[in-house]
Parts: sequence; structure tokens; C-alpha cells
Amino acid sequence: MAFDIYSTEVLNAVVASLLGESQFLLDRYFANVQTDAAEYIMFDQLIGKRRISPFVSPLVEGQIVSSLGYTTSQFKPAYIKDKRVFDMNRPLKRAPGEAIGGTMTPINRLRALIAQDMQDQLAMLRRRLEVMAGAVLATGKVTITGDKYPTVVVDFGRSVTPPPAITWDQPTAKPLTDIENWAMTILQATGAMPRDVIMTVDAWTAFANNSQVQAQLDRYRTWTAPPSLTNEAPILEGGVFMGTLAGFNIFAYSSWYVDPADGVEKPILPAGTAILCSPAIEGYQAYGAIRDEEAGLQAVPYFVKSWIEPDPSVRFVMMQSAPLVVPYRIGASAASHVLP
Repeated sequence: MAFDIYSTEVLNAVVASLLGESQFLLDRYFANVQTDAAEYIMFDQLIGKRRISPFVSPLVEGQIVSSLGYTTSQFKPAYIKDKRVFDMNRPLKRAPGEAIGGTMTPINRLRALIAQDMQDQLAMLRRRLEVMAGAVLATGKVTITGDKYPTVVVDFGRSVTPPPAITWDQPTAKPLTDIENWAMTILQATGAMPRDVIMTVDAWTAFANNSQVQAQLDRYRTWTAPPSLTNEAPILEGGVFMGTLAGFNIFAYSSWYVDPADGVEKPILPAGTAILCSPAIEGYQAYGAIRDEEAGLQAVPYFVKSWIEPDPSVRFVMMQSAPLVVPYRIGASAASHVLP
């Protein structure tokens, strides 16, 4: 019998133990996980209104007040099948970083190669989710497209549109006023007060150099708890905390991905973007059922399996997932293009 390096149970345990690459938007705003063992992912949204109690005479019957309703939305997630091939020549060659002549046995080298590729599969899955999270925050919708998969736009119905603003690179621009106005628009529409402002690096540069922002910093410079905006440029990929101003947490964001459609590296957030977001967005990483009998047709974030083709001898390792990022309260966020 061929030697099975990892059973399905062991493979999935190995992937579960791997530390996923940090993804700022995903981890901060879509940290919850929802699984749905069906073809569609479903979620309910309460219909909220700022109602007040009606007055009546104490001598008449009570007035019937209808209960608040809710809407149920359903989305069919796209499917991911990341398959890697390991021909039997790979373990016979020295691995990168291994001493000349080799210090590992071929079978241990194969185990290491499989673990390395599984970590890459997990990193790719998380970056795919980060790309979807960026699209949701920037546009209120996400476009799902792929090989032999019809393009579908999942629109979460964001109705909050920031008031128009002068682009922040203009001398007359007032970015703090814009942010405060946008925040009040979100608060009135949803009851959620956004405290996070995520900017692309070019938007951050225009914001930090704006005269209104500089005046605000000078105004409070002598306070015991002054605004804490840094003068430094962000030097890390992802979301970098640049400090607080006017009660808002300011983040500069830069991250990229290679688009599988054309192989071109692209920014996750479009240049010149500013996003306001509240934790009340209630973002979820939603996962549909794995369409594989070995997975028991269960809904899990991912499922890994491995098998051998006997002639020629080749081992395959495949990760499957049916993910979608879902904001339960998309109105708790808004985005605007603040540069020309």
C-alpha cells in the first residue's frame, strides 16, 4: 500500500495550527465567523426606526403598536479549489536553506514541502478575503468572478452616501469637517457613530498636510491629552495607526494583491480613498458548505485533502472553501474618493 503522508484529519489539523497572515480590514471589521451548511448563506437584518411611544387617554384602550420587522438576504458564495501537485522529484532535491548535500530524508522533505504549500494556500485564502473586505468597505458591494464562473455583483445595499467634498489636495479643502459631516450622516442613518478613518497613503498625505488639520494640531498642542497624529509616513503593509484627531482613529492603509484574471499586482483600496467605519458594521466571514463527501458536506472555513495518482506517482493537496464577507450593517460605513 502507498504510504499516505497525511490523513485528511491530520492535514486539516496542520492547517488549523498555522498562523494566518495578518489582514487588517478582515481582522478588524470582519472578525466574526458564520457557517451555513447550505448552498446559500443567509442572514437577517432588523428594520430599525426611531419610534416613540404614542399618547392615549387613560380611559381608552391601549393603542396597538406593530413590531419591528426584519429582512432576510441570501447570497450564493463562489467556490475556491486551490490544488497543488507534488511530483516525486521534488523531495529528492535539496530544499531552499538546507545544507549542501542535504540533511533531510526525502520523505521528511516532502512533508516540509506540503506544510509550506498549505501555509501558502491559507495565506492566499486570507488575502482573498481581505480583497473582498476592501471592496465591501470602499463600495458597499463585492464582485465575484473567476474561471468558468459567471460574474456576480453582491450588493449589500449601502444607502449612506457621504456629502460631496472638495478634494483634500486643494487649499480650500476641510477634511476634518468632511469627516465630521460624514460621521453625522452615518449616525443619523444607522445610530452607529464611526470612529475609524481608513485612508490610502496618498489620501493620508493630503490629509496630514492640510491647513485645517495642522491648525487643529496647533490648537490643542498644549493640552494634557493632545491629538496624537504622527509626522511619520506609514512604513508597513496593511493598516498603520497614525494617531487620533477630533476623536477619530486615523489609519493609513496600503496593501496589494495579484489579480488572477490578468496576473497584474493591484492595490486593495483604490488610490485617493477615505473610509469611515464603526465596529457596529458587524462584519462576518461567512462560509458555505464544502461540496465534498469526504468533508461530510459540512460548512467549515476550509477543508484540505490529499491523494496520490499512482502512475506516474504524483501527490495532490487541495484546499476547498466557499467564502464571502458579509456586513450585517453596511450602513455603519461610508467611503469617498478624496483625491482627483
